[in-house]
Amino acid sequence: MTLPTIGILGGMGPEATILLQQRLIAAVAAQDDADHIPLLVDMNPQVPSRLAWLLDHTGTDPGPVLAGMARRLQRAGAAALAMPCNTAHYFAPQIAAAVDIPLMHMPQLAAKQIAGQHGSGTKVGILASPATQKINLFHDALHSRNCDAVYPADQSGLLEAIRRIKAQGPCPMSAAALQDGAEALVDDGCECLIIGCSEFSIIADRLRAPVPAIDTLDVLVDHIVAFAGATRRMDQPQLAEE
Repeated sequence: MTLPTIGILGGMGPEATILLQQRLIAAVAAQDDADHIPLLVDMNPQVPSRLAWLLDHTGTDPGPVLAGMARRLQRAGAAALAMPCNTAHYFAPQIAAAVDIPLMHMPQLAAKQIAGQHGSGTKVGILASPATQKINLFHDALHSRNCDAVYPADQSGLLEAIRRIKAQGPCPMSAAALQDGAEALVDDGCECLIIGCSEFSIIADRLRAPVPAIDTLDVLVDHIVAFAGATRRMDQPQLAEE
């Protein structure tokens, strides 16, 4: 069986894009190379900074660059698009307007998963860039499903951790900041957590939370596998709703 090709808008950051590919490989029950999902990866670390544009109002609008990447991927044969950067989904309307193929919207898919697992009225803690709160990215996705998005009162440590991971890779200091953010959200009454930054996905295995935590990158992997019609490994959890 020939599987459809998925286009990846990558480079935000590069390590997170590689992590997506690693998790996709791990999720597929492959007996040979041909069983894996074909990918077209536009690894473009030159996409203008989403944090600078949204938080600091400096730099260049990333939207046109992302739209151009999407068009290139469609022309190259992609049947659908995926983007392993939550904050960049602020520009999803520009990406969608540029192509005729679907974009798997990672924050919306995560919100759907949360609502399906935990039900209406769930208080969801968000471990992500402060930019996602400013643009209501998770708030809107969760609110439409009658769930509440809650951010730590002090997000400076999380923002510093994101920038540190981009510059230095994973380190104990960043893992500690993620742990502190999670504990603050649980203390605030959150019943589950969303790991809503792909830099945090890199260190998600170090998080020890007393409530369930859903990694948006895992949700995206699940939907890529489902869209492509690949065979999932039985020892890998399936997150998507049927």
